[in-house]
Formats: sequence, C-alpha cells, structure tokens
Amino acid sequence: MSLGLAAFTLFHVALSLVGILAGFVVVFGLVSEKRLNGWTAVFLTNTVATSATGFLFPYHGFKPSYAVGIVSLLVLAIAIFAFYGRGLVGAWRRTYVVSAVISLYLNSFVLIAQLFMKVPALKALAPTQSEPPFLVTQVAVMVIFIALGFLAGKRFPAEAAQAA
Repeated sequence: MSLGLAAFTLFHVALSLVGILAGFVVVFGLVSEKRLNGWTAVFLTNTVATSATGFLFPYHGFKPSYAVGIVSLLVLAIAIFAFYGRGLVGAWRRTYVVSAVISLYLNSFVLIAQLFMKVPALKALAPTQSEPPFLVTQVAVMVIFIALGFLAGKRFPAEAAQAA
C-alpha cells in the first residue's frame, strides 16, 4: 500500500470512527428525549464523508461495500432533509429517527466487517465472513439497532424535536 493510500485509509477510518461515536451519542440522546444539535451535525457530516470517501479507494469491481455506501448516502440524505429541511416537524421526526439509526447501523455493520477482515483473532473465526461467528455478531448488532430505533422513535417527543 502506498503512503498516500495508507494516509487516505487512516483519514477514512478516522471519519468513520468519529461518525460512529457521534452517532451513538445522538441515538442515546434521542432515547433520552434530548435533541443534540451539535452532535447531530458531527454525526451526519462524518457519516456522509465516510460514505463518500469510500468511493475514492481504488476500484476493483463492484463490491458489497459500494452497495452499502450508496444505501447509506440515500438514507443520510433523508435524515439531513428531515432534520434541517423539515425541522423534524410532524412525521419528519420519526423519519429522522429511523434514518439516523439506519445510518449508524450501516456504518457499524461496515466496522464489524472490517474488524473481521483485519483483526487476526476475528479473521480466524470467520475467514470468509460467512461463518457463524460473523453472522451471529451481525444479527445481534442488528437486533440491538432495531431496539434502539424503536426506543428512540417512541421516546423522542415532538417537543424535543422542535426545540432548538
């Protein structure tokens, strides 16, 4: 790997980790009935940048990561429009909650896939990422995100959504 590509990879990973951290803060804010505008901006900005920069790596054929990136950018566009364009008014509140949680899930899904590819102990458990340890991990994480999304949708009230 060239020095430039290594630096770009590090930048991409940093964006992703900041986006994931900020996303968890945002989602736990939603569950706690709080609108965290600053964290939301960090989450959305870094997650968009993560998805966009993923397309700048050398192209070696269409891979699942490209599909995840496309879906992520579409879901993020909805989240951004609901939050900034519609101010979370009415149905846009729940639309934002669902799209924000899905965006965070997709970024976390990719993180787990990367961990299983790069961490030797995890790679040994699931070398092709079709083995039970990888699948069980991904299903468990999906169930956690579904629960978080459900809680956030129920607990993030319209009053908090409209407070600036």
